Amino acid sequence: MNAGPERSPAPVAAGDPGAERHYAVVDIGSNSVRLVVYEQLGRAPLPRFNEKSMCRLGEGLEESGVIAADAFARTLEAMRRFRAVAEAMDVGCIDVLATEAMRRASNGADLVRAIRAEAGFDVRVLSGAEEAHFASLGVVVGFHRPTGVVGDMGGGSVELAEVTDGQVGADTHSLPLGALPVQFLLARDGLDAKRRIDAKLKEALPGERTTPVFYAVGGGWRALARVHMASVDAPVPVVHGYRVDARELRAFAKSILRMPEGKIASLPGLPSRRGRTLAASALVMDRVVKRIAPEQVVFSALGVREGWLYHRLGSAEQKQDPLIVGVRAIGQTFARVPRFADALVRWTDDLLPAETQGERRLRVAACALSDIAWRDDAGIRAGESFRRLLEAPFIGLDHAGRAFIAAIVHARYAGSPSDPVLSPATRLLPPELCRRALIIGRAMLLGYRLSGSVPEILASARLRVGGGVVRLEVGKAARVPDSEVVANRLNLVASAAGAKRTEIVETA
Repeated sequence: MNAGPERSPAPVAAGDPGAERHYAVVDIGSNSVRLVVYEQLGRAPLPRFNEKSMCRLGEGLEESGVIAADAFARTLEAMRRFRAVAEAMDVGCIDVLATEAMRRASNGADLVRAIRAEAGFDVRVLSGAEEAHFASLGVVVGFHRPTGVVGDMGGGSVELAEVTDGQVGADTHSLPLGALPVQFLLARDGLDAKRRIDAKLKEALPGERTTPVFYAVGGGWRALARVHMASVDAPVPVVHGYRVDARELRAFAKSILRMPEGKIASLPGLPSRRGRTLAASALVMDRVVKRIAPEQVVFSALGVREGWLYHRLGSAEQKQDPLIVGVRAIGQTFARVPRFADALVRWTDDLLPAETQGERRLRVAACALSDIAWRDDAGIRAGESFRRLLEAPFIGLDHAGRAFIAAIVHARYAGSPSDPVLSPATRLLPPELCRRALIIGRAMLLGYRLSGSVPEILASARLRVGGGVVRLEVGKAARVPDSEVVANRLNLVASAAGAKRTEIVETA
């Protein structure tokens, strides 16, 4: 049999030719088996293909201790298909990971051997500690220097670990509280199941605990997030980075537990395949949040797969900002002059006082994305770019950050601050940040017009805002100090900044 894509545990550094080929991970979970093919191995992994097969390896495992014959067969069928897809896509490297069901089942090793024989994959069965570690690394991948407790609820187990400033702690826990065993407990014991869950959590996490953020990972909890988002008409329809007050989420989880099964299945936003286990996901969320007492819950779309990918990177690449890496990769694909983004960063560096580090990285990201809509019709550029950026597959930021970046680019395309497309997403931002987004976007609009997207021309100019005046200083390379179009764009900057007058001065 053709061995196909290789599997290697060695880190792949940026610039390595192997890093430029597609990279894939197969995740054999207790509920589903999934293949994700990434554009390449890197700090901001961009999926280009994603397919899931609901094999339900963990179904019945609590009672029988074995993987059922039909689930065994479905998994082999899925793995054969994934082999064919990977070869057709010319994937350079593929790693296969298995979690709770495979490590608990008495015939798990038989399935590992069958997968090797029939699909040519070597399967790495993760221990509970490894699963918790890689799930937490997935949160490190997806957020900028996160601090809090990470919980990954899969079909068979829940893994818990702490992260501090982007570093995963050594204290990890794996508990048999996944969607399938808790679904079994609910069917057998009803809401009395919470006492069993509480006992396991107390044993694993003794003493009083409190943490600012609980990062929720896993398909069941993502489904819970989607249902909550639909119930409150969330302004940004993206699960990753969705932030909810912990008390509010507990109350919402309890309301689901009181619903009859038929009503749960019809909840808006609920993926059809998650209807059977949503109550179990809600119950575990309620009890975990009660135990660790966070202030907020933040949902992550990234987990074990992305954490595994992250550990394959060299240390220098691991330290990169995932937001900046991701937006540059996307922005350069669309931009007419990719290096103009760096010129825009310098152009806007001194624009506003008291800029925080967090605001700066969002401004840098907006600069990288500032030319994504130039091929669109001029009349739709502002609105379409705002919608696109609000839902783009960025990581390393929350929903407010998305709204800030999207609002900057909307203003860069001359969008009106009263444009209905901005609401309700910009309600996530305080008025001062909305004002900053408008000023930065208008400054970008001026920069593009002044320079014709030529970095050297923009480098010869300087924009200063202060004292009720917006002052444009241009060197001879700009050659257009008296341009009517430039003056109009300068007036837009002044209007955004609340300045009463403008000046254009030619410098030596």
